[in-house]
Amino acid sequence: MTLDAKKLTAAALLLAGFAVVYWQVFGRLINDWIVDGNYSHGWLIVPIAAYLVWERRARLVATPIAPSGLGLVVFAFGILMLLAGLKGSEFFISRVSMIVTLAGMILFLFGWGYLRILMFPLAFLLLMIPIPAIVFNRIALPLQMLASRVGESAISAANIPVLREGNVLILANTSLEVAEACSGIRSLVSLITLGIVFGYFADPRGWVRTLIVLSTIPVAILSNGARVAGTGILAHYWGPAAAEGFFHEFSGWVVFIVAFIMILIIQRLILRFAPKLPATPSRVPA
Repeated sequence: MTLDAKKLTAAALLLAGFAVVYWQVFGRLINDWIVDGNYSHGWLIVPIAAYLVWERRARLVATPIAPSGLGLVVFAFGILMLLAGLKGSEFFISRVSMIVTLAGMILFLFGWGYLRILMFPLAFLLLMIPIPAIVFNRIALPLQMLASRVGESAISAANIPVLREGNVLILANTSLEVAEACSGIRSLVSLITLGIVFGYFADPRGWVRTLIVLSTIPVAILSNGARVAGTGILAHYWGPAAAEGFFHEFSGWVVFIVAFIMILIIQRLILRFAPKLPATPSRVPA
């Protein structure tokens, strides 16, 4: 058996072992993508990460294989994270351990050169993992209050009487509660993911990519506040039914599409005013 064949066999055996060890963890993760709308974008993360790996195939082939024994240490640390997460019923730690374990396998089998090339696709996989509930709640509550304030200001600007009590907007004929699901965190997470993808393909410079990603935050906040305001205005003129059922869900899709277009426009503006890149024969993926 040649050296390459031995490497491929070892990689296949490790991947099979990885699948056996993590199938329950990954199964629960898929269930979260199904039942939790805040993370429905998780279905796209693995295919995009796979494409990012494929895009680097020429660099991988050109990189010498230099296995590192330190990969076993990283691998063992990932397994310890898994055991700690399972023991303490902490899903976030056990899920992050998948990425740490994968990094250890790459380092052990192929070396630091391969790990550096694959670092971004590995880090990108973090976007498929729901953030811990304690962090989620600390983000969601301020977003609820902010969306309520933006909605109140916009409704008042439309000369519609409105009174805000916390996250509840009181109109003449109905009351609207800006619940956690309406806080905008769902669109925020999805738009940040889109911003990372757009930034990566738009420009190789780190500061430009970072600026594109950061621009998604105010877009998500403003678009969600506009959705709250629009719902309040419709409810004022057409009654509470405008804030429920089909109209409520449809407005979410409309606002997300508008936010998507806004990010595209901001991306174009950033690239227009950013200093031009020097001419190079080809672009090397980060």
